[in-house]
Amino acid sequence: MAVKIVTDSSADIPPQLLKELDISVVPLYVRFGNDVFRDKVDISNEEFYRRLVNDDVFPNTSQPSPVDFIKVYEELAKDADGIVSLHLSAKLSGTIQSALQARESLKTTCPIEIIDTLSITIGQGMVCIAAAKAAQAGATMEEVVKLAREAVPEIHFLVLFDSLKYLAKGGRIGKAQSLMGSMLNIKPLLGLKDGEVVPISKARSYSKGLEQQYESVERAIREGEVKDLAIMYNTKQDEANALADRIAPLYPREKIIMGEIGPILGTHSGPNLTAVCIRGRLTR
Repeated sequence: MAVKIVTDSSADIPPQLLKELDISVVPLYVRFGNDVFRDKVDISNEEFYRRLVNDDVFPNTSQPSPVDFIKVYEELAKDADGIVSLHLSAKLSGTIQSALQARESLKTTCPIEIIDTLSITIGQGMVCIAAAKAAQAGATMEEVVKLAREAVPEIHFLVLFDSLKYLAKGGRIGKAQSLMGSMLNIKPLLGLKDGEVVPISKARSYSKGLEQQYESVERAIREGEVKDLAIMYNTKQDEANALADRIAPLYPREKIIMGEIGPILGTHSGPNLTAVCIRGRLTR
């Protein structure tokens, strides 16, 4: 018996890590008009971005149903001391509400703790990874929950967007709305604060935006405490790899989590996205 970890597909945890750490994933849904897909199950990242760029129909996303969660919880509860279910920010999705409804409906003695990571993509994923590693090491339910909650404020994002167009279309632009009137060819760098999108900086070209990402990581490594580091991309893999290679002298290349940003964030970010994410304690 052990503590089991559940997340949703917006966490964008690389498949090999999901398998190694025994993390269960409940998929969100992606819709192109009448075509409905389970994220990363019925539609690949490649197919999604092809349709995002070329289709006339703009996609939208929706949360899993309570039934989707019940199926996963019921199966895990058969052989678990407890379930820790970690999900994307409630300010960005109703996924947590579906998980809470599922827990209320479920008849089981297995304890289920549901945690809002106040994040998305690999920021959410890093909280899950930390919790899963603790569970694999034999931590109790209480210990896993405590570690996960402590990890939430340790997540620091800097995401380079090619455009705010998709974020505005999807209605998830949050406090970054203030940038819309002045963007033109400017490349925005956004982050998350208390689970909501916020503007951090802006660059006059994509390459200068990547430079800002490098400088933020370099400063964090030099002045703070970096526990985990991730570099994510959706259609610009070469840029992500080059950024990782540049960071490698400062932080071991093999320890950098590299992965693809999937359809859930991609619907709202558009293509050509590069993200750096740090779990740790940073100086201000």
